[in-house]
Amino acid sequence: MPKTLGKDSTCSIARSLEVVGDTWTLLIVREAMVAGYTRFQEFRDALGIAPNILTKRLALLLDEGLMVRRTYQEPGCRAREEYALTEAGRSLSLVIAALGEWGRTHRPHPGGTTPEFLVEESETPAQLAFVTSDGAHVPPERLVARRTPDR
Repeated sequence: MPKTLGKDSTCSIARSLEVVGDTWTLLIVREAMVAGYTRFQEFRDALGIAPNILTKRLALLLDEGLMVRRTYQEPGCRAREEYALTEAGRSLSLVIAALGEWGRTHRPHPGGTTPEFLVEESETPAQLAFVTSDGAHVPPERLVARRTPDR
């Protein structure tokens, strides 16, 4: 049974955190997105995560439609499973990029790294921004947030 965060389960942020609010879950998505990892052992090696926790988090990502499981087989080896991001999983790139940018700005670390997102065809760096419907960029300090109904 999924947990409900707070008393307002209608909030889109609370609903999202029910799926990706665990540290390991977002780090698995990060590794799939940034490093291109798809295999259990790749995630385990990169994160230093216990196998039982990785198994649970991958199951959650599968159940919630953020990843799909595919079978692969290397020559001379038994068939194994790999995990690939779905469109929903790939759309977390905005979240990963925003967390990376926030961490680089507000939690700098000597020798630290931050994912850079590039346009695939041209390798042009892409930037996060709030943009109005007419394309004007809005700095975060000029924003206010209001609750609105889901569309």
